[in-house]
Amino acid sequence: MLNLIEFREKLGACITRPMVRGLSKSGVKPTTLTFIGLVIGIGAAYAIVANHLFLGGLLLLVAGLFDLLDGALARFTGQATKLGAILDSTVDRISEAAIFCGILAWCLLGGTGATLEVVVIEAIVILAALVGSFLVSYIRARAEGLDLECRVGLFTRAERVIVLAAGLLINQVFIALWILVVFVYITVIQRLFYLRKQMKVRIGGN
Repeated sequence: MLNLIEFREKLGACITRPMVRGLSKSGVKPTTLTFIGLVIGIGAAYAIVANHLFLGGLLLLVAGLFDLLDGALARFTGQATKLGAILDSTVDRISEAAIFCGILAWCLLGGTGATLEVVVIEAIVILAALVGSFLVSYIRARAEGLDLECRVGLFTRAERVIVLAAGLLINQVFIALWILVVFVYITVIQRLFYLRKQMKVRIGGN
């Protein structure tokens, strides 16, 4: 039976494999796809600020697809490098921050039509989701810097993109954000406990 990591990898491969083959023949570089995805992500943020939530959700999904494609193309064509991986992660964080900032601006500009008190709560939820999302990615990056593997967890970037995009598409942004807040912090805890277990095994092995 597949575990969650293997399921993600196989699903991602099924989605990207046909497109990667075509892209490899076109000569397009993985970094080009990375920056196209960033532009689309910023476009999604702008659409959200302009109160075009459905369009923002669609663009967010497209940006997420490019996030899958750049790494898949790099591996398929033998162009994967450590610098490319760092660039990809950096651009992902910029794109993710742009989306949350777009939602925050939309909220503060009266997009939800809520009272000031409710808007303050909504803003806190947005910021909590942003911080939690960054923590999930930071813990993995910090672990890899210590030569520890850390891909576990319920809500990686793919799940965050899907849930947030779904919330935008059906105009239920704050339901999606509450889901994110709960599950990103569960993922943070999962990763910390997983790393603690790895470190215990290392110490025991020594």
